[in-house]
Amino acid sequence: MDIGMLFSDSFNYAKEAVVGKWVKWILLIVSAIIFPLLLGYELMVLRGEKPAPELGNWVKLFIDGLLYFIISLIYSIPIIIVATLTIGAGFFALAGDPSAAVAGFGAMAIGLILTFIVAIIISLVVAIASVRFARTGKFGEAFNFSEILGKIKSIGWVNYFIQILVMIIVIGIFATIINMIPFIGQIIYFILLPVIAIFSARYICLIYDSA
Repeated sequence: MDIGMLFSDSFNYAKEAVVGKWVKWILLIVSAIIFPLLLGYELMVLRGEKPAPELGNWVKLFIDGLLYFIISLIYSIPIIIVATLTIGAGFFALAGDPSAAVAGFGAMAIGLILTFIVAIIISLVVAIASVRFARTGKFGEAFNFSEILGKIKSIGWVNYFIQILVMIIVIGIFATIINMIPFIGQIIYFILLPVIAIFSARYICLIYDSA
């Protein structure tokens, strides 16, 4: 599935999920505040349910969302470690010896690059891991690296990277534009947050199934 079809399907899916269903949209906005609920709903979308599922069983949504959050947190550990060891080391070197400014800034720059690379790799893995968790309901499947890497290989690393990168860029630009609106930008963004979450989950779901 090409990127155009990914965006078209995901946009229509997200639109049909909330437009004209104002009570559901409001509940999803509330779920964004109690964030495990929204994460739990994302998992329902990642399971491939079509049309977009209705809300219900709030306890299960919360528990699933909490597990989803824990999975994401565990995956973020390598990023934190790399950032601490590289960027942190450069910062402390600079703070300890101002005369070594060039070396300190150089170390921090290298640390930023390494952290960025690790973050990209982790984000590619965690997206597929999330779908595996959503569809199996097993926490351990989110760390079944042989299956996860096999799925990415079947999608194609380059193709997969481009698809995810384009999604991140488009959502990032959209979020930036919305948040730049004076006074009400952040409110509008928060209202649209469930739509963005549904869009993203559907987009990843389609990539997963394309293999």
